[in-house]
Amino acid sequence: MNSFLKKIIWPIIAIPGIYLALVWNKLPEQVAMHFNLKGEPDRMGSKNELLASILILMAVNIVMFLILSNIYRIDPKRSAPENKDRLIRIAFATTILLTGVSCLIIYSASHGNIRFNSGWILAGVGLFFALIGNYMYNIKPNYFAGLRLPWTLENEDNWKKTHQLAGRIWFGGGILIALLCLLLPPTAGIIVFFILILIMVTIPVVFSYQYYKKHRKPNV
Repeated sequence: MNSFLKKIIWPIIAIPGIYLALVWNKLPEQVAMHFNLKGEPDRMGSKNELLASILILMAVNIVMFLILSNIYRIDPKRSAPENKDRLIRIAFATTILLTGVSCLIIYSASHGNIRFNSGWILAGVGLFFALIGNYMYNIKPNYFAGLRLPWTLENEDNWKKTHQLAGRIWFGGGILIALLCLLLPPTAGIIVFFILILIMVTIPVVFSYQYYKKHRKPNV
């Protein structure tokens, strides 16, 4: 499966560039480059600025995939190599998300008279969190992915129980974010998005610290 993902990842990364090339001659000289919270274009730019933005996003996509899929090689944790398959899948999901955002930017720029629905991006991020939560459940201790807190890195049981809890919360919270951000008005969706993200991060961190305090050995 991972060899297949590595083969198809490059065509996926190239999709925004191909899409932009196909619509390039149809683009007006001034395109929508930024949208307000209501989804209305509030800044225009040249086609070349759009091209530069997409190329930067594609470069970021490549770098992110290479880092996430190879970071286990330099992780000093003994069990880190066991995360290889999970990290490649997370890297693939990250690439899909960034590719989708790039294509949405191109579409919105070429249809400046439409309202840009930020709910789609927030919903995509929510689904991304759900996917990470699915893989977080069994991720092994490492210094680059997961809730890398002092007390989780020092204790494998703490790491395991914290990530089992976080995996369930992130999966359910991610699905909830996706649904609410699609249903709520843009401003309300953004508020709910950040509130839920804060909750999803805070609960596992608090649990982890309480577990640490409960199971730490008393000083002799």
